[in-house]
Amino acid sequence: AHSFCEGDPHARVLIVSVELCTLHFQSTKELDHMIGAAIFGDGGAGLLVSGSPTANAPSLESESFANTITETGKKDMAWTIGDHGFDMILSSYVPDIIEANLEEALAPLFVQAGLSPTDITTWGLHPGGRSIVDKVEASLGLGAEQLEASRYVLANYGNMSSATVLFVLQRILASKDTREGDSVLGLAFGPGLSIESGLFRKRSLA
Repeated sequence: AHSFCEGDPHARVLIVSVELCTLHFQSTKELDHMIGAAIFGDGGAGLLVSGSPTANAPSLESESFANTITETGKKDMAWTIGDHGFDMILSSYVPDIIEANLEEALAPLFVQAGLSPTDITTWGLHPGGRSIVDKVEASLGLGAEQLEASRYVLANYGNMSSATVLFVLQRILASKDTREGDSVLGLAFGPGLSIESGLFRKRSLA
């Protein structure tokens, strides 16, 4: 969507994420399934990507993106097809794997933008779980206010898979603490173990 709108200033691209995680609930005593059932919930969100500023609404201007697949973690976070549906594999090592690979994963994004973690005003972190948020906060030396949106969404909605980070970005957009021109870094994780990041700027009403 970003590249499409870069090539056409008049383009409008609608992105919709709908996650019905409870459909995968299984009655089992296996720890991975129990963790998945406890952490994940249903949710849906959408965003409009445009080639030019949108009038009458605050927005996030996208600047650059990066993605990394870690050398470890393939077996620690995964979706597989089992005898009774999709099996969610989510080990207790995931927060440690993210912490160990985060700095390297974000390096290309910061080099491209000529920035460092201290230049980021607000972090739009996908709150996969409390321990993940805690690990990211500690490893990057962030203040509690920089991850307020992530903790709020986790506490009030839980982990809705891909839709979660959109809830976080929406709260950042609505926040009076995030001002015109402030840098926002979006950060999400997925099977693989993959780390996706994007750098944005808060823009007020056009």
